Amino acid sequence: MAGQGSEATDAQRRTLVVVPTFNERDNILQVVASLLESTQADVLVVDDSSPDGTRDVVEPLVVSNDRVHLLVRPHKMGLGSAYIAGFGWGGARGYEILCEMDADLSHDPAQIPRLVEALKDADLVIGSRYVPGGGVANWGLTRRLLSRYANVYVRLWLRLGVRDATSGFRAFRTETVQALDISTMRSEGYGFQIEMTRRLVRSGRRVTEVPISFVERAGGDSKMSSRIVLEALINVTVWGFRDSLRLIRERM
Repeated sequence: MAGQGSEATDAQRRTLVVVPTFNERDNILQVVASLLESTQADVLVVDDSSPDGTRDVVEPLVVSNDRVHLLVRPHKMGLGSAYIAGFGWGGARGYEILCEMDADLSHDPAQIPRLVEALKDADLVIGSRYVPGGGVANWGLTRRLLSRYANVYVRLWLRLGVRDATSGFRAFRTETVQALDISTMRSEGYGFQIEMTRRLVRSGRRVTEVPISFVERAGGDSKMSSRIVLEALINVTVWGFRDSLRLIRERM
């Protein structure tokens, strides 16, 4: 399902913020309201048929506001595929800029204009916790260390030159996304963000980071799991070996 409504202005049509949801009924209304207030972007909620009825609270917004849209999928299919579906939806409707953010209030919608502004000199802008001015609030020591050292490992092993490759707060040029065959991507969670970054860097695209403050969710359940962490670890290790072999072959 996707709400269309009346024609939006050029400014509104230019940017689409994709917000995947699974059991985010308690947060999604505040997220959408803040996006509408803080930005001129349209909003696409991609819901995986949440058992808590997230869809039910978004549908009235679709009817009442032509900047809000809803894409419902038949069952839980994962974060990475939700972004792929959302980017495809936006690209088919002529949006020039595609943004992504979490639905758990950990990302501040008011920062979207800063990400979009930085696209003037980049193809991908990452809202980064690990550049000067960025930070994390309300995380325990274990979560801080896991995220920090995961990004160090990614940066050194894959040689990406990016300090926060796992961040899910981003803005892309639509043409940049369309130039990649993202339909072949199978990574989820952190792995999807890392794989997108790697593909863009390897294709010579410009990636920049702007500082953000990340706040741990106040309500609902985290979607982080040991499976997601393990998937990202295995994929990054494999990608690093492949990149190293490619460099060796090129030098030979």
